[in-house]
Amino acid sequence: MAPPAALAPAAPTPGPAHAPASAAAARSSVRDLLRRAGVSLDSVTAADVLLVTSELVTNAIRHGGGLAAFHIEITDDALLLSVADTNPDPPLPRTGTPDRPGGYGWPLVQRLADRVDVRSHGGGKTISAELRLA
Repeated sequence: MAPPAALAPAAPTPGPAHAPASAAAARSSVRDLLRRAGVSLDSVTAADVLLVTSELVTNAIRHGGGLAAFHIEITDDALLLSVADTNPDPPLPRTGTPDRPGGYGWPLVQRLADRVDVRSHGGGKTISAELRLA
């Protein structure tokens, strides 16, 4: 079932008080929005959207100085996700090592999203991702 055009966001464009406290809370908000849009939570599309959400929010918390804002909405046939943190530096690809595992999240986000935009601003940066739902 195709999502309705311009489905209202599940969360307002928030300040820190409205940002989810964790990646799990962010995924819950995204799951609710997908469900309202008629997207099967068992689909590959939903799995991709939830993985991108988890990676961006986790990276904001772990590497970005904390989650400053979180916004999701569905417009036409895409989910738009914006995650802001307090670090203005853009994400950098890195290779994990035995001492410092990881380095897979940012390449996954870039591969799964149809569009990714990183914008630095005075208070940090905002990463926006667009993922087609149809």
